[in-house]
Formats: sequence, structure tokens, C-alpha cells
Amino acid sequence: MSTAATSAQAVDLEAKFERMKDILRSLRRVVVAFSAGLDSTFVLKVAIDTLGPGNVLAVTADSDSLARAEFDEAVRLASQLGASHRIIRTQEFANPDYLANPVNRCYFCKTELYTRLRPLLEAEGYVAVVNGINADDLGDYRPGIQAARENAVRAPCAEAGLTKADIRVLSKRLGIPIYDKPASPCLSSRIQYGEPITPGKLAMIERAEAYLHSLGIRECRVRHHNNLARIEIPADQIERFMRPEMRARIDAEFRRIGYAYVTMDLRGFRSGSMNEVLTLGRDLKPSAPGQ
Repeated sequence: MSTAATSAQAVDLEAKFERMKDILRSLRRVVVAFSAGLDSTFVLKVAIDTLGPGNVLAVTADSDSLARAEFDEAVRLASQLGASHRIIRTQEFANPDYLANPVNRCYFCKTELYTRLRPLLEAEGYVAVVNGINADDLGDYRPGIQAARENAVRAPCAEAGLTKADIRVLSKRLGIPIYDKPASPCLSSRIQYGEPITPGKLAMIERAEAYLHSLGIRECRVRHHNNLARIEIPADQIERFMRPEMRARIDAEFRRIGYAYVTMDLRGFRSGSMNEVLTLGRDLKPSAPGQ
């Protein structure tokens, strides 16, 4: 890439970053839906820097779908950033539409979250709820975005045109310690569409992924298909995990966790692989509320 092109990209990034800060300034006082993922951490940091800590409240939704490691990181990061932080216990597991695990499962989860956050605006003088949706997310299948729109939740990164790559660059500059953190969506996203969600299944997934992390795999997914675990790890690490001794260790641990069958996805890790069935013509229809 030429020096001129690199310079133009830098100017564009700065312009987008300034637009994001202008959006936050226009909102004056905000509640940040804070999950401890990179995007929401970036929004929280920029909101505090732009509006001052007294005008920003970070709220983390705690439920069975949030891995304990992610919950602990949310508490740690909020403290490190000097944010006022509140934990709320969301009740998506009381909603049969969510538990049925339709393709728009995230819609019901985010609707529960945003409905719980809305009363904070009037009661405590906040102007808007903001989330960490970025410009790349707008091109993916994300039912939670519909819930955000229905609840007037703002997405300062997406509105400013900031991509995931932009956010990583800016986060590193701002000293955010998780600037290179892999995406870590909720545990429910590992269960195949149409298979009911239960806390027991989520606990199995959490234990299985924690075990893979302990073996040195930073980014992985354990996809839950009834009594079968489909492991996704980076393609360049599959060969190591296909060695007989490693296969035996993983198989034994996953069987202790409760899986009858354990398989390695030969295509390797890819974010959102559960959505691949949506492009294969599977008859998986979104659920309407109350169905």
C-alpha cells in the first residue's frame, strides 16, 4: 500500500472517530450495554473520556448464558476504566420464545436487556442506551439489531462507520488492554438452532471451552448438537489436536463433561458458523413473540 493510501486511511479513521465522539456528545448522558467484549469496552472507554465518568453508567446483564470468565472480566474492566458499573439479572430464560432457540433467538435476549435498561433513562436522568454494534455487524445476520432499533438504542460505532479493525486500532492507541481480544458471544450461540436451550447445556459448553483454553487455544468454539460436541479451533492448529494422545485427552474430558460424541470441524474456527444452515435452505423460521 502506498504512503498516500495509508495517510488517507488514517485521515478517514480520525474522521470516523470524531463522528463517534460527536454522537456521544449529542447524547450527553448514556447507559452503556457492557458485555466486556472489545466493542462495548471501546464504547465505554470513549464515552467516559468524552462525557466524563459521572455521565456514563455501564450495565452488564448476568444470566446463565454469560460465561463466568466473561462476567469476571466485565467487573475487572469496568473498575480499571473507572466506570460506574451495575449488574442486572436478566430473565430471558423465563421466555419460551428464547428457550426454543429459533434463528432469531438474539432478538428475544436483547429485547429483555433493552427493556430492563429503559427505566434507567427517566429514573436516573440518562438520555440514551448505547451498544457496541460496529459497521461490520450491519452486514451480518444479527436479530439483536432489530431489538435495538425497536428500543431506540444507539450504536455510536456503527453510526460513525467504525469497523472492527478500526476499533482494534483505536483501542490499542487508547490503552484498552483487550484490544486484541477474540469475539466471545454468549454461550447460547453455541447450541444448534431449534434445539432447546437449558442451563445444563450451557454449563457443558462453558466447561468444554475452558478446557480447550487450558490447552493453549485462545479462540475456539464448542458447538453443541444434542449429545455431540463439534470443536472449532483455528485451522492451522488442527493437526496438533489430531495427534492420538491429544485426541484421547480431549475425548476423555468431553465425555466426563457429558458428551457422547466428540468431533473436530475440519474447516476450522469461523465466527457465526451456526448461521451457515441459514444459507443451506434449512427450514428454520424466525419465531414471532408469543409463538
